[in-house]
Amino acid sequence: MLSDPKAVFRKYITDRISLSDQEWAIIEPAWAVKKLRKHQYLLQEGEKWLHHGFVCEGCLRRYRLNNRGIEHTIQFSIENNWAGDRESLMEGTPTKYNIDAVEDTTLLLIHNNDFEMISRSVPAFHEMINIIIQQRLNLSQERIHAAISFTAEEKYRHFIETSPNLVNRVPRHMLASYLGITPETLSRIRKQIAEK
Repeated sequence: MLSDPKAVFRKYITDRISLSDQEWAIIEPAWAVKKLRKHQYLLQEGEKWLHHGFVCEGCLRRYRLNNRGIEHTIQFSIENNWAGDRESLMEGTPTKYNIDAVEDTTLLLIHNNDFEMISRSVPAFHEMINIIIQQRLNLSQERIHAAISFTAEEKYRHFIETSPNLVNRVPRHMLASYLGITPETLSRIRKQIAEK
């Protein structure tokens, strides 16, 4: 496992914004390291999400079960990505989702109260977060468009283009769930692409 998760986070931050030592001294102590084994839950349906999560190593999956027990994968979060349930966090309501580890995962967690204090105290951090939220919104809109407009093969090809580092890390049934197709359809598409 990763030896220094906070170094990963510091690089992520300093690649995006410039901070003084004093500002970094406000940010760093508020984050706690959390390690999850493969299949271990970070969050389960019905719990309240009170944190912001940053993945330093590994892969998390956010998904929901329908009334027939079928999983619908909403998001994968890998290194240098954020994880959690923003709706539960902002609304103070129990989550409708489960978040579990696809791989052994190391992340940093910060309680929302500390996160808001940092956002007020470090304007550059606040601005960076606003940009990240906007980028995530844009990606969500793109994903909705793909889900309602693309064929099964187009969805898979789009995933390969936009998330090439995930293709071989995510089990087939989870990827199929994310794409909104059956595992059998995904296998058929992969075979057809390989034969071309």
